[in-house]
Amino acid sequence: MRPFFLLGLWLLPLLASAQALVSLPDTLRTPNGVRYVLHHPGIGPAAGPGARVVVHYSAFMPDGRLFDSSATDGRPLRLRLGRGEVIPGWEELLPLLSAGARVWARVPAALAYGPLGQRDPDNDREYRVPPNTDLLFELEIVRVN
Repeated sequence: MRPFFLLGLWLLPLLASAQALVSLPDTLRTPNGVRYVLHHPGIGPAAGPGARVVVHYSAFMPDGRLFDSSATDGRPLRLRLGRGEVIPGWEELLPLLSAGARVWARVPAALAYGPLGQRDPDNDREYRVPPNTDLLFELEIVRVN
């Protein structure tokens, strides 16, 4: 799992802008506009609605700046789809992926934190994610139950 995140760092200059991800020839698109490149398809059935998913992720601003990552504490995120535990873009993308899948994704602002953005938990006057910001994610599906 770690090599994927390290591998992603050398890809970062290529994918640093949301526009770069949109223009790659193998970019896929969900019905509501999440664009993603599948680097490894994974195995087994896709997650599907209500599935429990374990995922490693790194989250980037459109300029390529990392703002969150499960690699920071070395533990993947555990979630259940359909319960609003993650942003709508993830709720739309994750059911399409199987265990072992690795993707780069661009989530439009409307499916991320939208016009409200996400406030910095340490300083209410600052934003962790500014309003109306598209986000880039590197995702690796560890397990699907």
